[in-house]
Amino acid sequence: MKQGLSLRVSQHLALTPQLQQSIRLLQLSTLELSQEVEQMLDENPFLELTQDEAPREEFGLTQADTPVSAGDRDSEFAPNSVADYADSTRAEGQNNDEVTPLTAAEEPSWDGDGTTEMVPDDGEWGLEALARGLAGDDLEQVEELVHHFTVALGLLHSLEPAGVGARSLSECLRLQLRAQLDDVLDPPSPARAAQMALALRICAQPMDLLARRDIKTLVQRCGGTDAQTREAIALIARLEPKPGRRFVDVERNIIVPDVLVVPAVKTRAGASPQFRVMLNPDVMPKLRVHDIYANVLRNHRGGGKDAAGHAALQQRLQEARWFIKNIQQRFDTILRVSTAIVERQKNFFTHGELAMRPLVLREIADELGLHESTISRVTTAKYMATPFGTFELKYFFGSGLGTESGGNASSTAVRALIKQFISAESEKKPLSDNQISEMLKEQGIECARRTVAKYREGLKIAPASLRKAL
Repeated sequence: MKQGLSLRVSQHLALTPQLQQSIRLLQLSTLELSQEVEQMLDENPFLELTQDEAPREEFGLTQADTPVSAGDRDSEFAPNSVADYADSTRAEGQNNDEVTPLTAAEEPSWDGDGTTEMVPDDGEWGLEALARGLAGDDLEQVEELVHHFTVALGLLHSLEPAGVGARSLSECLRLQLRAQLDDVLDPPSPARAAQMALALRICAQPMDLLARRDIKTLVQRCGGTDAQTREAIALIARLEPKPGRRFVDVERNIIVPDVLVVPAVKTRAGASPQFRVMLNPDVMPKLRVHDIYANVLRNHRGGGKDAAGHAALQQRLQEARWFIKNIQQRFDTILRVSTAIVERQKNFFTHGELAMRPLVLREIADELGLHESTISRVTTAKYMATPFGTFELKYFFGSGLGTESGGNASSTAVRALIKQFISAESEKKPLSDNQISEMLKEQGIECARRTVAKYREGLKIAPASLRKAL
């Protein structure tokens, strides 16, 4: 192999520490930015907060516009009803189908005065496997552990709220029903007790039957008439699938908008509405370089033994200046992007989400001369307060669906239309996805049934079979 030297001209992108910081600050949320500022104030003595608007630092900084992939954040849905909870847990892969059938010992018994006595569970489901995992092949110790576990589980199940300590959704619901049957102060009537007994048998069946409201199968498996089964399902629907939920002190995450959009004063009668876009001053940290420390450092030349320390302090001063500049650039970019969004989506700010037009990141990127990934960073976890509510900047972007006129309808507007159709439907005859697709075609929007189903699921709306009133 012959060796030699050659020259080659090539280009590559080198990210300086300042540019890396600029990119990182751009993608932070308001809360994360506040935490970053607090950390910098603790670490850098040349940085300080001021009550007044800090003067803008004027020194060069290249636009942070480096392609970095960014993904959307998924919202978490917390189901409230028993049927929704069963459906969601099945979708998440939780095995709620493997529930042992109700035994004769679990059936309620009625005495002559109409009171009901429930025999507690034997408490062995799952417990023997746990005992064997601890005791191994020692059968005597396994039996002793199962006994202790059974007693402990019974005590746990007797605690308030009813259903606590359940090992499955089915057991949670059955514990709540038994608690109602065992209520000494307010015992159920014989008819009510019979209804609860049917509800107990239903809860012992696979949970997807309850989630689908498969009345026919539940009637065959649990006995009772069609009407009785519907009444029992209605009783189950009033139970709490998460018994401890009312004791949880849920901290509400209040969204503070980064951008405010307010109607501007009309210049003349009949003029189209105008909107003013401005940054929220409450989220903009007022930072400046500490003048006293900076002047002392400037007047001290730092020779000899102090040379290393002087250089380190100069570096910290420069970091403070770069940090302030990057913060300023972050908000400038957010304002530029927000202004472009408002200009493109004027109809939304006038008429609401039904008037949303299709918009993709590339359009804003081309208009502002930025990279598409920069727009993605800016629109993630940044919020805009509008006359119709507060929305993430990503909300204003959406693909388009074809219309009969040859134009495009925004997917956001289509979702709003689907939500409007469903809110006006009959509870006894809810609209199917196919019917909604046909209704959209009547509006001139080509939307397949599968697309309707995808949008409906994205809106956290149950299918027609689960929306139907019992």
